[in-house]
Amino acid sequence: MTARPSALSLSAARALLGVTPDADERELRKAYREAAKRAHPDRPTGDAALFRDVLAAYRLLQDTPIVRASFPPVVAQAAPLVDRVFLDIDIATAFAGGAEDLDIDGRRLRLKLPAGLRDGDKVRVDGVLFEARIRAQDGALLRGSDLWLTGKVDPRVLAEGGRVEADTPLGPRLAWISTKAAARGLVRLPGQGLPARAEHKAGDLFLRLEAAEAGAESPARSLLKRFAAAWAA
Repeated sequence: MTARPSALSLSAARALLGVTPDADERELRKAYREAAKRAHPDRPTGDAALFRDVLAAYRLLQDTPIVRASFPPVVAQAAPLVDRVFLDIDIATAFAGGAEDLDIDGRRLRLKLPAGLRDGDKVRVDGVLFEARIRAQDGALLRGSDLWLTGKVDPRVLAEGGRVEADTPLGPRLAWISTKAAARGLVRLPGQGLPARAEHKAGDLFLRLEAAEAGAESPARSLLKRFAAAWAA
């Protein structure tokens, strides 16, 4: 009996399986199954040595570049460490901070938000990265770090100037204004916008003054009266 070589060349391996040099993984697998079935020792026409050569030929051809390229290895992609979640907050929360309770992926997270959040600022809680988005609010506007508020004041202040207590969506604001500022209806209060945070400097407050209606009750006074009535009940 002629001894079989201990190693197969690529051309011999292809001839043994009956495949061409450009065979892909699918064609190679099909040819191997057919050749292995014919050579299996359990069959009457089987040959154990031939069966071993068929297996060796298949393994050799699997490692050829053209076959590897047809089925590139799967590389596990690392899962992102955190997911980015947009967090919509109002201007009052951006100014003074606060807390938010959110359900994320079945978890209940409580976010303690610092004062002075800007649009696009990020807060990380329990591996989740939250990006702040500040939504519009009636009577309030943000331009960068500057805060613009519309405040209702006594009509006499707009005519004479002096100390003003303006009712705004973020609560009362106190200021001394000149007659010129009163006539213009706008006063700038440096450093009273969004507070400083991280690399952000404190912004300014631009207070737009509007005359309160005669006999109209301020939001702050109305709230105080409701509280007093509830306390006395």
